[in-house]
Parts: sequence; structure tokens; C-alpha cells
Amino acid sequence: MTGPAIPITGDEAADRLLEEDPLALLVGMLLDQQVPMEWAFRGPATLKERLGGSLDATSIAAMTEDDFVAVCCEKPAIHRFPAAMGRRIHSLCLDLVAHHGGDASKLWADDPTGPVLYARLRELPGYGDEKTRIFMAILAKRLGIRPEGWEEVAAPFSDEQPRSVADVDSEENLGRVREWKKMMKAAKKAKSDPVD
Repeated sequence: MTGPAIPITGDEAADRLLEEDPLALLVGMLLDQQVPMEWAFRGPATLKERLGGSLDATSIAAMTEDDFVAVCCEKPAIHRFPAAMGRRIHSLCLDLVAHHGGDASKLWADDPTGPVLYARLRELPGYGDEKTRIFMAILAKRLGIRPEGWEEVAAPFSDEQPRSVADVDSEENLGRVREWKKMMKAAKKAKSDPVD
């Protein structure tokens, strides 16, 4: 048996959830800001456990925002800012229910072009330009979901430079991504900027 496609959390079950559950992957990417990648992408597994073994957009959307935020704030919190991120996840689930039947995979299941998938992801609460491009690179590089034109839309995260979670296929590459981010931060550059 091969290892998980996205070995990021240090917990194989949490990594497999990201690979097998589109909502988990969307939530993990949503949480990936201002905390270590491992913490962000472990969040979906933590939520699944706290929600009785199911991570389901329809069930989350049916909860009050306050009730869901309380789940996110339980110790240990799912994020450095658990209330704010809990509200974002709740909004994401409401949007998925309203526009995609509660099924995150419907964003890409009909084989859209890269630009169409980009537009769909950008409409999701919490998905800005960079987060959307990184998520598209994860789908392509880690899960083999490569819509026509994805490279251009996801650039520069579609290149070979290990610069984001999309490039983490081993502990070694996780280290490379960390070094890249550290180097870019020291140079006061964004991780999407080109190297001099």
C-alpha cells in the first residue's frame, strides 16, 4: 500500500482523509493561513472526530453558526483563530449546500476547464486568488485532477519549485517548502514571486 497522496499532517489517517474527502481538502486549505501547514490540514480530521465521525457539508450547514464555532473552539482549537475560521467553514458549507448540493466534489466532477474551476473556487467563502491557485495545484499535483489549462491558471504554483502544500509528497519536500517560505519571507517576497 502506498502512502497518502498528501503526507502533510504527520498522521496517516488525517492525510488519507484529505485525499479521500473533497470537503476535508477544501476545509484544510481554508485553514491554511497563519498556522503551520500540519495544524491546518489536521483540522478536518479533528472536526470529523468532534462531529461524531462524519464531515458533511449539509450537517454542518444545518448547525447554527454559534454551535459550529463552539466545536471549532474546543481544546485543542482547530486554528490559531478558531472562531473566525469556524465562521468561514460554516459559510463554506452553506455555500456548498446552496450551490453544489452539499457535495464539494461537484466543483470539479464535471471536468471543467482550468479557468472554470478557478472561477468556481473563487466564489467560495474564504477562497482568495492565491488560495484558489494553490488548491488547483493540489488537485493536479497530488490527486491527478488536471483540468485543461490548469497550469496557466494555477501559476506559479503549477511549476516545479516546491513552494506550497501542493508540492508536499514527502517529509523531505515538506522541508523544502518550509525553506522556500523562509527564504521568501526573509527577502520580503510572497511565495508566488519568482526567484531572482
